[in-house]
Amino acid sequence: MTPVSARRGAVYVSVAATAWGTGGAAGALLFESGHLGPIGVSFWRYLLGAAFLLALTRRPWRPRRLTWHVLPVGAGMAVYQTAYFAAIAGSGVAVATVVTMGATPIFTAIGGRLLLREPLGPVARAALAAAPAGLVLLTWESVVRAEAPAGSGAGIGYALLSAAGYAGVTLFSRRHRTDPQGTAVGGFVVGAACLAPFALPAGVLPELSVSSAALLLYLGAVPTALAYGLFFRALTALPATTVSIISLGEAAGAALIGVVLFGERLTPLAWGGCALLLAAVAVLALKADTEM
Repeated sequence: MTPVSARRGAVYVSVAATAWGTGGAAGALLFESGHLGPIGVSFWRYLLGAAFLLALTRRPWRPRRLTWHVLPVGAGMAVYQTAYFAAIAGSGVAVATVVTMGATPIFTAIGGRLLLREPLGPVARAALAAAPAGLVLLTWESVVRAEAPAGSGAGIGYALLSAAGYAGVTLFSRRHRTDPQGTAVGGFVVGAACLAPFALPAGVLPELSVSSAALLLYLGAVPTALAYGLFFRALTALPATTVSIISLGEAAGAALIGVVLFGERLTPLAWGGCALLLAAVAVLALKADTEM
């Protein structure tokens, strides 16, 4: 495996976060055009993601390369994806997103310090404070206006579970980082296998049309194969906390996509949060080669 510099790792995870920011829009459109539920979309996302990575690999990949370490990665991916959708059902999109994405870098920072002995320098600490603050400002109006459905407490619990699952995958992959491509492919295969028992009873076959087929292919190729491939590659060069904070750029990217493509409007407070979030991400990316 060719070593990745810290600066290139920062670029990789920034591109991954941008790609993830388009995944929500693609998934939402698939709910309508393909008549798939959230678990079905996740199932196809992982399955197609594995297929795309296998097609692009430069060396053969065989099932025997499913070493033990991909099992917790795949199970963690299935858990945090499912828990996030459960959080949306329980507490609404805005609250679920803020709690999940805001808690993830905090859990990762704690785990990185305790489990991996990763230092947290002044720049990383400042970014760890600024990025979740920017996320709250960006989504504040949505959270305030959102009507909390019955069982919103359980929804927040699921959001915290999703954040813990994502942080766990990040930390584990940072610890076992010798084969990022194998980790991504194996994680997708295991994740799809974990979701299959829940997806099949609900109907896993989409109503295929040109638009739904294109959306499925895009979801499998860009926000999944490309994004996770770069994400796991970045973890070979950067501390887990740095990767998780830069990943929050996904929220800013999703907001900007909503403005450009769907005509959504951001309040001045939201624009300020977006700027703060992007500033934290940019500082970490630019300081990737130095002590943070």
